Amino acid sequence: MKTPGRLSDRKRTAIIQAAIGEFRDKGFGATSMDSVASRAIVSKRTVYNHFPSKESLFDEALQQLWASSAQEPAPLYCGDRPVREQLQAFLLARMRVLSDACLRDLTRVVIATALHAPERQHLINRLGEREEGFVSWIRAAQADDKLKAADPSFVAHQVQALLKEFAFWPQVIWGQPPLSAAMQRSVVDSALDMFLACYAVPEATSAHVE
Repeated sequence: MKTPGRLSDRKRTAIIQAAIGEFRDKGFGATSMDSVASRAIVSKRTVYNHFPSKESLFDEALQQLWASSAQEPAPLYCGDRPVREQLQAFLLARMRVLSDACLRDLTRVVIATALHAPERQHLINRLGEREEGFVSWIRAAQADDKLKAADPSFVAHQVQALLKEFAFWPQVIWGQPPLSAAMQRSVVDSALDMFLACYAVPEATSAHVE
């Protein structure tokens, strides 16, 4: 998020950043406009001048995090490229996304809010929308007889969980530092080996019969 020039814009940015911290630490229900104002070092009236309600402030905070967090392009299946090569490129790109600080903050805010306000648990589903492109890739590889038949959504969740166990949840929950590039590559290669051992169709049987 770039630093705004006008005082009003700077105050708005400070309010949003303070709100992100409050929602992340306390969840939606326990956060107040007073606490946001105190954290942003502005008056409560200033907060209301920018945001008429806590709901509108929360929506803006979430939108800012969502827009700022890194997003990899959806993978497109290519029948002329080896499955391992395509999957490795995607998982490495995914690893870079999981290392993004804004995505970690977004996840913390959503989890804290869902825990304190069960009616907002649908927000967690939005985080899962980013995996839909991978589900489509798996479905295409299965149609091309390169991967065994299995529920694409289950398979996508399974392989990405192998990455998140090392490169996302420890950082989100316990504040551990991001993995080094070498460790990221090691986690990806290990997940790739396990994935292909379970789901890849042996080449001798994957070729189409003429």
